[in-house]
Amino acid sequence: MERLRALELYSGIGGMHQALQASGVPAEVVVAVDVNTVANEVYKHNFPTTLLWSKTIEGISLNEFDRLSCDMILMSPPCQPFTRIGRQGDTSDPRTRSFLYILDILPRLTRLPKYVLLENVKGFETSTARDELIQTLGKCGFTYQEFLLSPTCLGIPNSRLRYFLIARPQSEPFAFQALDKILTVFPSLEPVTSEISRDATGLEEGSSQVSTKGAASSSKDNRQQYRRKENFLFKLETAEELERKQERDKDVSVQMLKDFLQEDGEGLCQYFLPPKSLLRYAFLLDIVTPTCRRSTCFTKGYGHYVEGTGSVLQTAEDIQLESVFKSFEALSEEEKLMKLSALKLRYFTPREIANLHGFPPQFDFPGKVTMKQCYRLLGNSLNVHVVAKLISILVG
Repeated sequence: MERLRALELYSGIGGMHQALQASGVPAEVVVAVDVNTVANEVYKHNFPTTLLWSKTIEGISLNEFDRLSCDMILMSPPCQPFTRIGRQGDTSDPRTRSFLYILDILPRLTRLPKYVLLENVKGFETSTARDELIQTLGKCGFTYQEFLLSPTCLGIPNSRLRYFLIARPQSEPFAFQALDKILTVFPSLEPVTSEISRDATGLEEGSSQVSTKGAASSSKDNRQQYRRKENFLFKLETAEELERKQERDKDVSVQMLKDFLQEDGEGLCQYFLPPKSLLRYAFLLDIVTPTCRRSTCFTKGYGHYVEGTGSVLQTAEDIQLESVFKSFEALSEEEKLMKLSALKLRYFTPREIANLHGFPPQFDFPGKVTMKQCYRLLGNSLNVHVVAKLISILVG
């Protein structure tokens, strides 16, 4: 097989590039494109021989696209227009403009690519942007398959549910294809019976299926439930939530977090949560231990914001959380801090998050990139292992 020429759009720190290498498919990234200057520094540091265009995608002319003559397009368009916590501006959001430009350019290329892979957040599957993508693929003579996948399906202890689409010529249909269905597992792992219709798009991090329309009200109901203290066992956790976490930790098909952690050392002291954060957010933290087989999605605000940005690690494994949080509110502030400090809670390091995302040990950040920037870039990146498997399926 001849080496494929890949175009990496919205390249970020190079997650797609890394996945392409990990897939084993004979290919090279001929050009990567991104406007984020910090991300570009990280990309150049790790892929110094790849041509990197620090420009807007709208700034690439049709002639330039034609000259690249690419066999594959890999892209992760901005996700903010489609996230549930955002305004969901969809195609009216200015950040969607570059993606719409790609859809306009694609049918006009002198030579169409043979393969397309797109990654975005859950929520993209119900967007107008997605519908326009499907229409464009049809116009170009492509067939496609959509997925909602999390790294947990590959045994990685991190929930990061994302939307994926792979497409190739209609003359080469996928053997597992299920049009108008979103597959929630890799087709080689389970038969196509594991699928959901595009109208039932509420696959949540915990594998529950609820309608997207009910997501906002459901979240509100959960907050109201949290205020009913009689429902709590401890630490604002209901019996149902605690049972769900315990079941995940029993799933031996998923690795333990300790397989992705750095060795203890003096350098890890900087990652311990400060006293103010411990006292303010104690009840909201998702606390995991090295032997857990789960962690919540790490977002770009991790390490800077506490609530809802990712799990924190309890390094004092011999202490039971229940013993800390039972009768917690009756304690003085000093006693609370003493109990919380005993847990030795720390943030996951950027290297550990990179490990969970599938970046190899040799991938690193330039010295001038700050810790906050590392977390932000990783939060905006993707899981290399998931994308690598999709690339191998796409080309296979």
